[in-house]
Amino acid sequence: MTDLDRIDRKILDILQREGRLPMTELAQRIGLSTSPCSERVRRMERDGVITGYHARVSPRALGKNLLVFVEITLASKSDQIFDKVRDELLHVPDVQECHLVSGVFDYLVKARLGGMDEYRSLLGDILKKLPVNAQSNSYVVMEELKESLALRTDR
Repeated sequence: MTDLDRIDRKILDILQREGRLPMTELAQRIGLSTSPCSERVRRMERDGVITGYHARVSPRALGKNLLVFVEITLASKSDQIFDKVRDELLHVPDVQECHLVSGVFDYLVKARLGGMDEYRSLLGDILKKLPVNAQSNSYVVMEELKESLALRTDR
């Protein structure tokens, strides 16, 4: 991975919060001219440090007012089973995040939905698609306190 100096980290910090910032303004804010600033950004894109730029859409604007986390525990485990589960969960459109984790359960799934009927349907679909029996525990979010995609860049 690329060694990131203080200036690279400052660029990353700003771009995480303001991805549409014009290069001239970014350069001014970090104290460089536009050309070297642009080259640093291009290098970090090329090296995979910057993986993309995204519009952050309000879930409420799309009627996705229900945020749910689901723990999934598989009845049996093997590399082949994990591969099949991954292949199935990658194609569930309402699943925003899915992580294979260590601990008491195997997968942690995050989904944003329009309501409890969509949640019930999603859970049923997921459990039907799994290659082995599974148990689930769900957590419906009552209040979102903090959600951020920004990573600390100062260390």
